[in-house]
Amino acid sequence: MTGALAGTAAEQVVLVDDTGTPIGTVDKALVHGADTPLHLAFSCYGFDADGRMLLTRRALSKATWPGVWTNACCGHPLPGEDPVAAVARRVRTELGVEARDIRLVLPEFRYRAVDASGMVEHELCPVFFAELPAELHPDPAEVVSWDWVEPDAFFEAAERTPFLLSPWSVLQAEQLRPRGSARHATGSTSASRWRRPHSR
Repeated sequence: MTGALAGTAAEQVVLVDDTGTPIGTVDKALVHGADTPLHLAFSCYGFDADGRMLLTRRALSKATWPGVWTNACCGHPLPGEDPVAAVARRVRTELGVEARDIRLVLPEFRYRAVDASGMVEHELCPVFFAELPAELHPDPAEVVSWDWVEPDAFFEAAERTPFLLSPWSVLQAEQLRPRGSARHATGSTSASRWRRPHSR
């Protein structure tokens, strides 16, 4: 991505049609509202060297779902930006660390959700896994708190108390769980199984 593109598109998100084809851009500050158009985004789940999953609590100043617990990082690719580069950029911005071994695990995830204030998220939102260092330096404007948990604890929360989590993470858990949960695999959950979801 060129410096010119990064400079001109830093606050733009990509609008897409129902097939996922880009149809335009809009200012990030204007895209979310009561009738949010479908646009490109991504979610990232981070794991440390021991296979623990990072959960973060969204800052109270966030426009949508403030203070809600969710996955490691979310964001929007800039126009023309490589998706893996977008994940790395956003992890760096939100969590203050460098992501390693970023890989796509749910390429077609899509959702629409409405929060208590009436704000709508409507995203074509591929899901990625990444390895993260255990020591984070989050931006307080993005993340108010965080914790490392065993993956099964996240899945159990998504199943039993979904109202405590972001709606996208609950929907993603339904699709991610068969990939690595101890309840759906032989033996205990291993860090290697989570870090290499396609190797099974």
